[in-house]
Parts: sequence; C-alpha cells; structure tokens
Amino acid sequence: MKNRIFSGAPSEDFAGYAKAVIDGPTIYVSGTLGQDPANGSMPEGAGAQARNALASIAATLEKAGAGLANAVACRVYITDAAYLKEVATVLGETFRDIRPTNTLLICQIPTPGAKVEIEVTASTR
Repeated sequence: MKNRIFSGAPSEDFAGYAKAVIDGPTIYVSGTLGQDPANGSMPEGAGAQARNALASIAATLEKAGAGLANAVACRVYITDAAYLKEVATVLGETFRDIRPTNTLLICQIPTPGAKVEIEVTASTR
C-alpha cells in the first residue's frame, strides 16, 4: 500500500501529484524548489535555493520517518551551467558522508526566478 504526503501547495491538486509517495521502504520526494520557507520568496542565489530545497526535502522525509541520511538517489535540475559549482558545493556539504547517486541536468524550470529543483529518493532500510 502506498502512502502519500502532501504539502498543501495548490499545484499538488491542480497537477495531481503528492509531495512524496511512500511505497514500502522507499520514499520518493517530488521535485522541490528553493523558496524561502518563512515568506515563500525565491532567493536570488542558486546556492540559497538549493539549501532551501534540501531543507524542505528533509522536512518531508522526516514526516515519512526518515531523513536526508536515508537518501539513495538525488536528481538536480539547474537552469544554467554557471550555477553548477554553487549548487554542487551545497550538495557536497549535505551529502558528503551519505553519497547517494546523483544526476544533474541543465534545463528550464517553469517557475519565475527558480534556478534549482531537487528531487530525492530515500530508503528506510
């Protein structure tokens, strides 16, 4: 049986998705942008956006009974190759001892001001 976690974002209902799906020991966290959790604004820097996205993912994993230490795969989407070093530094700080698999793509993100989107798969095993 699959369990779902919802953040309450209007897009979840509009686009028909959950913030996370728990399927047995596996937790799939949807792509997460880096808005400031206090006021919803989008920080200018890609590194700040990455930190916010990872904090949001950590909070979602906590609701699922896990944490970033349970990450087994990380997929990162950036809008410009110029953000690679800044975002990779944040990823390194977060995952250096965890070492999930990683995919990074340069692409468009359809939210104004968004430079980074991150999704994580975690395992409770």
